[in-house]
Amino acid sequence: MPGCFKKTLFALASLISFVSFILIVVAMGTPKWMTGKILCKTGADLVNATDPELVKFIGEIYYGLFRGGKIRQCGLGGRRSKFTIFPHMVKKLNTGLHVMIILFLCVAIFFSLVSFGFCILNTIKVPYRAINGPAGACLWNFLAGGFVVLAVTSFMAAVKLHHLTERIANFRENVFRFVILEERFEDCFWICVASATAHALNLLLIAISGINFPKIKTKTEEVNVTAEDIMY
Repeated sequence: MPGCFKKTLFALASLISFVSFILIVVAMGTPKWMTGKILCKTGADLVNATDPELVKFIGEIYYGLFRGGKIRQCGLGGRRSKFTIFPHMVKKLNTGLHVMIILFLCVAIFFSLVSFGFCILNTIKVPYRAINGPAGACLWNFLAGGFVVLAVTSFMAAVKLHHLTERIANFRENVFRFVILEERFEDCFWICVASATAHALNLLLIAISGINFPKIKTKTEEVNVTAEDIMY
């Protein structure tokens, strides 16, 4: 049986792995990875809008991995609309990169659950095989955190290098053209970052569990028995 200290660390690590699993699932299902402000360039150019008048042509956009929405402002008031990435819009995006982000997160979910199971196993008993012990728990946490990092990095590349927000904003816009004024990574994006950080914390906890701390020994007083003590 593992010691009380190791039990506590692995129990905490298993809790963190399960929380990471929940965070990734929530992040994937929420449509707010990115928000931004979009300018209706065509409408503003038609009326030669100056700075005070540009407010009438600035809308908003938000989106996640599967759906989103936007408010179009082209001088005639805001028009709200919602959209889904699959199956139509993904053809206009970098399909391979977008699908890779989703796959990376799905793999991270799987490894988070495996990590949870291995941490529970190490809480209950000391496995005979090394791969089932702390070494295995480290491996699964490293893989889970690594795939989350890959997903986050790929999403940033899609936004910054492949102009993901601009492509989504101009999807099926035949008359008006929109340009991006502002982009902000939102809660779901940072939730994934928190998930990767959680697995890094797990690696630290597992490393600490392998440290053999010196035991504190109390000195026992030596009893000196003399001949006089024996006589009495």
